[in-house]
Amino acid sequence: MHTVTAENPLQHLDDWDDYVASRYKEGKAEEEFRNYDAEANPGVAEFYRVNHANQTFDFVLEKRKEYLGLTRGKKSIWEAADYLNTLVDDSDPDTDLTQIEHLLQTSEAIRKDGHPRWMILAGLIHDLGKTLCLYGEPQWAVVGDTFPVGCAYSDQIVFPEYFAANPDSKVPEYQTKYGIYKPNCGLDNVYLSWGHDEYIYQVAKPYLPEPALYMLRYHSFYPAHKHGAYKHLMTAHDEEMFDWVRKFNPYDLYSKGAAKPNLKELKPFYDDLIAEYFPEKIDW
Repeated sequence: MHTVTAENPLQHLDDWDDYVASRYKEGKAEEEFRNYDAEANPGVAEFYRVNHANQTFDFVLEKRKEYLGLTRGKKSIWEAADYLNTLVDDSDPDTDLTQIEHLLQTSEAIRKDGHPRWMILAGLIHDLGKTLCLYGEPQWAVVGDTFPVGCAYSDQIVFPEYFAANPDSKVPEYQTKYGIYKPNCGLDNVYLSWGHDEYIYQVAKPYLPEPALYMLRYHSFYPAHKHGAYKHLMTAHDEEMFDWVRKFNPYDLYSKGAAKPNLKELKPFYDDLIAEYFPEKIDW
């Protein structure tokens, strides 16, 4: 299989989150806009170079087959979060927060603003799919803006020039507006690049209401929910549900600077919330 190497070009996995948060910072003055070319952001640019070269239609099908049978064992939500905590890099000078604390910052910001309980829970679990890294997947197959495969690439995808190295760019069927899809076929019938969004969506699918599932599945689909790309593949229902994705997105991006949450104090609330929607252990 065609593979471009340099599997983990980001110094830390959270570098991608920081990059996206700054890219979409709301209300910033024009002079604050950062330069997002390859020279200004070599680690991020290298990440997207590898991501865009390797996220082929066949690769996506292969990873869906590998992971979406949910055969990695049963874990509770807290066990999955504890597992994700092992991703914390002690050498990172910029944060001493654990992955659980990052998730709690998101969910607590949602809770503070009075949103539904299921949305608070979506905030708590939205990044648990990053456990893919602990299964041995490289960064470019775990994080990054997601995009459809099997059809033409939108110029609203970050660093679109890097798709020239993707073998799918040479497949005529994949490079038309609709590609293998039909007009307004609905996103449930569209294959997006592989990553943590699809994985946590499939894990949570039996348990959460539809708006929460859209938040989980599409929170990294920035070309669509930030730039309006790929509407030709979406149904009216998809567009309606994307209002929830857009409502969720600021909490994902901008809660990181919030006060460090006290897990011991908050855990009883989240124990009750998790038990309201999930059984004790679920398939991963």
